[in-house]
Amino acid sequence: MNSSCSCEVEVVNAQGMHARPVMKFVDLASQFESEVMVRNLSRRGEDLDGKSAMHLMLLDAAQGSRLRISARGADAAAAVEALAALVRDGFGMSEGA
Repeated sequence: MNSSCSCEVEVVNAQGMHARPVMKFVDLASQFESEVMVRNLSRRGEDLDGKSAMHLMLLDAAQGSRLRISARGADAAAAVEALAALVRDGFGMSEGA
């Protein structure tokens, strides 16, 4: 059964979504079967592929940016929950990283 799910989160790490956080996001998103899309609500951008590092770099998501993470597929809810937790946790990075 295909379902869809989305949530909004704020980028909390000081450096925003630079290369290392983007790769952590892509690595986690790629573990799910569902299609994952991300939109930077703070910049009125478009939905971008959450499994593509190149696309996510285009988010230009600095600290404080609001993101909408959405997924569609069999494990959509689990994907959104895990990815939102990663963002809320600052991508597991210490401040200044």
